[in-house]
Amino acid sequence: MKMKETLQLGKTKFPMRASLPTKEVERQSEWEKEKIYEKRQQVNESKPTFVLHDGPPFANGNIHMGHALNKISKDIIVRYKSMTGFKAPYVPGWDTHGLPIEQALTNKGVNRKDMSVAEFRKLCEDYAWEQINKQRIDFKRLGVAGEWDNPYVTLQKEYEESQIKVFGKMAEKGYIYRGLKPIYWSPSSETALAEAEIEYHDVKSANIYVGFKVKDGKGLLDTDTAFVIWTTTPWTIPSNLAIAVNPNVKYAVVKVNEKKYVIASEMIDKVSEKIGWESVSIEKELKGSDMEQMTAQHPMYDRTSLIILGDYVTLEEGTGLVHTAPGHGDDDYIVGQKYNLPILSPVDSKGCFTNEAPGLEGMFYDDANKVITDWLEKEDALLKLDFFVHSYPHDWRTKKPVIFRATPQWFASIDKFRQDILDNIETVDWLQPWGMQRIFNMVRDRGDWVISRQRAWGVPLPIFYGEDGESIITPETTNHVAELFGEFGSNVWFEREAKDLLPDGFSHPSSPNGIFTKETDIMDVWFDSGSSHEAVLKNRENLKFPADLYLEGSDQYRGWFNSSLTTSVAINGTAPYKAVLSQGMVLDGNGRKMSKSIGNTIDPNKIIKQKGADIIRLWVSSVDSQADVRVSMEIINQVSEIYRKIRNTIRFLLANTSDFDPIQNGVAYEDLRSVDQYMVNRLNDMTKKVKTAYENYEFSVIYKTISNFTTVDLSNFYLDFAKDVVYIEAEDSYERRAMQTVFYQAALTMAKLLTPILPHTTEEIWTYLSEEEEYIQLADMPETSEYANAKDLMIRWSKFMKIRDNVLKALEVARDQKVIGKSFEAKVTLYPNEDTRAILESLDTDLRQVLIVSELEISEEEPSSDLLEFEGLSIKVEHKHGETCERCRIISEEVGTIEEAPNLCGRCHTIVTDHYPQYFEENDSEK
Repeated sequence: MKMKETLQLGKTKFPMRASLPTKEVERQSEWEKEKIYEKRQQVNESKPTFVLHDGPPFANGNIHMGHALNKISKDIIVRYKSMTGFKAPYVPGWDTHGLPIEQALTNKGVNRKDMSVAEFRKLCEDYAWEQINKQRIDFKRLGVAGEWDNPYVTLQKEYEESQIKVFGKMAEKGYIYRGLKPIYWSPSSETALAEAEIEYHDVKSANIYVGFKVKDGKGLLDTDTAFVIWTTTPWTIPSNLAIAVNPNVKYAVVKVNEKKYVIASEMIDKVSEKIGWESVSIEKELKGSDMEQMTAQHPMYDRTSLIILGDYVTLEEGTGLVHTAPGHGDDDYIVGQKYNLPILSPVDSKGCFTNEAPGLEGMFYDDANKVITDWLEKEDALLKLDFFVHSYPHDWRTKKPVIFRATPQWFASIDKFRQDILDNIETVDWLQPWGMQRIFNMVRDRGDWVISRQRAWGVPLPIFYGEDGESIITPETTNHVAELFGEFGSNVWFEREAKDLLPDGFSHPSSPNGIFTKETDIMDVWFDSGSSHEAVLKNRENLKFPADLYLEGSDQYRGWFNSSLTTSVAINGTAPYKAVLSQGMVLDGNGRKMSKSIGNTIDPNKIIKQKGADIIRLWVSSVDSQADVRVSMEIINQVSEIYRKIRNTIRFLLANTSDFDPIQNGVAYEDLRSVDQYMVNRLNDMTKKVKTAYENYEFSVIYKTISNFTTVDLSNFYLDFAKDVVYIEAEDSYERRAMQTVFYQAALTMAKLLTPILPHTTEEIWTYLSEEEEYIQLADMPETSEYANAKDLMIRWSKFMKIRDNVLKALEVARDQKVIGKSFEAKVTLYPNEDTRAILESLDTDLRQVLIVSELEISEEEPSSDLLEFEGLSIKVEHKHGETCERCRIISEEVGTIEEAPNLCGRCHTIVTDHYPQYFEENDSEK
């Protein structure tokens, strides 16, 4: 028998190499076959429900790291809730309507002019399902558990039916109306846009000061005077119908080179500098209110512009007189209504001027800027032209500038229930407090919601028109359309005539001859996804309304959070969610936005093939996603290293409990050694902190806490000296079984705590543990126990850990001075004061073993002056006299003194004699 055979060296088939890319696929196949998600739902059937409602990603292309962050975060939450006493179903969803799919088909060579709208929409639907299936595969590969065979999709018949009912309820309450108002219009997409579809980019714009000659100064201003306005959109000058002044501001008539101009008195110096006026004198002053109803001559056309009052006029920029075009601005429109100004918007859907702007017909608005400024200069109205760079709204899909353009559109009146929305915002738990302020301000300041779009691929607005053009929206008609959509899908709207979409026998005073037409616009896609509380939460038996949590990117305060809140308050009087959590953007390692053109994107599918989904999942847990997060291959490699550390630590625990049965061999807490009890309580503390972090959705705290426990408490402390017990002591010895009890509990607890984050890895760990549940996903989160001695024990061991730190420092000094090499070569003598001695004597543990030295002496003598001194303790480190024990590697003076076993220390001799006598028998026979 060899000496090695007397040692209890850990053995396990749990591999050091994870081989995640291969094993994850096999495990996911097994989960699907065994219906693990469904079994978890059955286990929690009678428990309270927790619903995280999935915000639908747009079905277009493979997933990116932003998708991975979002879906994995949701999965972590849902898995944790499932393991803590909640029935937590997860129904994934997809948003499928809108311009990107139309553009994708166009890019593939589809010519929609060669087919009917219904035929084109069918191609859009087919394409959407292709994208859904592509993304579904990607999401499942990330290990996200849910009802993947039964998701909700905004193009589904039952979803569209519910959406029409939401619209109908809002219409019934008087919230839906048709109006001519300036709205964001995208010439590049030829459609109206909602605020949520706008993003801002820097552009170079003209900066012009224009003089409008006084036409009627009401006896206060002469006709040789000009009102000076400033604008950055010269192309809107043809639409000017008024000039707004602040009624409470003082205005001056200034004389410059024998010409007279009107500007705000406070702006004289600033305007003079901008325009280049050198000699300026003030002729007279008057209040803004004095100028109301004066008129000015339009500098381009034979018409006048009215001087009106507007409290919104400020003195921050410009001249204090604001160019007003009711067809091209929100404030302009509102004040224009007050003064009964027409809504002039001489620009068509492609952004080209109509014949309402003579001399500019057919010209693209941006190209017209130069023509208009030349025209103004020719008329001696252009006082100054220069250029500047500023932030300007763009279409978030085409990335091209948008304009404000007045067109007939359908609106949802926010004004009519704005206060209800604001009141409901205050009832929601905004998990980032700034989120509440952000959406509150958005709702408070937003105009009415433009819900119509001039596209083909979307849910039609269920509106009919009579012979006289009157719009018809009644509960009878919308409910009937909803039922048709529920049976045939919304394509029926484009396949049938208006009369065939109305209820049988329907009549209306606006159509005495029974002739009706139908609306051709579709609904804003945010109305689609914003109806999910009705179409999904209320219609699925396993879900509930309102949802417990909505979790999406921070851009959804203006998007899905907002549209869902608006529609839900409108028809239900309450918010659709109890709590809202938002996440930041995923940036590259340098903090830049990811872009294919820059080449700084990271494909999650490539990482999965190289390293496995659990590495991406661990990365998700490592970042504070409530702010913007960074990812790069360097960061992923760092996360991989942490994964390796956790895996190999648990591997050590498994290897050294392979002969341990927790029921047969476990040691009760009360019977554990003091150091083992300390580790049980450290495990408890870690567990509490991790569970609290899960409850607060603080994934990075979980990552740091488990990583720190693995490295500091286990690897650098408990497991470091444990080898002297679990390897050296006899198989069934008390000390070994005590440590194995803690090992097993640590492996079990860490596996459970990590399951929401690393389900593939922990399922593998589970196969090496002796637990009753077939899969760890069917187990519950670990519970913690409160022990009577815990508080005092932890205080004493906390003080000892400071003593240990000092001993380690002293050993390092001795190592630097070549006194020792390995710590086992050391004899350490401690000279403690009374308090330190009391701590050392109270620990009921072999401290020599804990400190990993060959001899530890706690001296009663006074320390000499040449020792290393620490607070309450002096330390002496010497090279231990004696020989190295072949079995435990300790240096002992006993080695060589035992005739039967000259290569062993006394401790090892006793263990081998008592438990492995055949070792000596075989050695004697060999001699």
